[in-house]
Amino acid sequence: MLRRLALASAIAFSGLLAAPVIAQDASAPAASVQQTPVQVVQEITSKLDTAIAGQRDKLKNDKEKLIGVIDGVFLPHFDIDYASILVLGQHAREATPEQRSHFAKAFYNSITHRYAEGLLNYTRGRVKVLPFGGDLNDKRSVVRTQVAMDDGKLVSVDYAFRKSSSGEWKAYDVIIEGISYVTNYRNQVDAEIKKDGIDKLINTLETQGAKALDTLEKDGKASQ
Repeated sequence: MLRRLALASAIAFSGLLAAPVIAQDASAPAASVQQTPVQVVQEITSKLDTAIAGQRDKLKNDKEKLIGVIDGVFLPHFDIDYASILVLGQHAREATPEQRSHFAKAFYNSITHRYAEGLLNYTRGRVKVLPFGGDLNDKRSVVRTQVAMDDGKLVSVDYAFRKSSSGEWKAYDVIIEGISYVTNYRNQVDAEIKKDGIDKLINTLETQGAKALDTLEKDGKASQ
């Protein structure tokens, strides 16, 4: 299951970063007005199209520059602090503010480094954004999509959004075929912290980055 999650994740994360734009009518709010979750995805698409246009090969050979593009476009729409608290689970209450901050940055950086190349390998049309049926009066919402895999099968990928205190919608989780990315890593992070402590985990994420996530998934699979 973790193998399938990892495979779909590479496309799913690039799908959030490069999902097809859905036509809007003239009454759709401008970027300066509070956006719906779907409109957030649309804005990300537009900015990324501009950011990578004409320099795909260059970005492929310069991963740090690619990461910079992703950070500049995606990070403003991702609730990294909330997502990291969910991943830490019960350990978030035990951690100091400084530890939570360091973990959030290290975990986010690990994920972006792991899936950055997925953006360059993305083929337009693989991700279909489904009609939105949520209630924007709620504090949480979901953008539902379908991702076409290499074998032609469709995988359901949902992006969970949370409304901030300022009224902005920000993504914090990816749910692939019912499997929450936050929950999946929370179980593995929990085991790692109980084993070696949160400071050791943070150091591992900071020094090993994407390789640390691979280790977490392998360990999680072995324990099943």
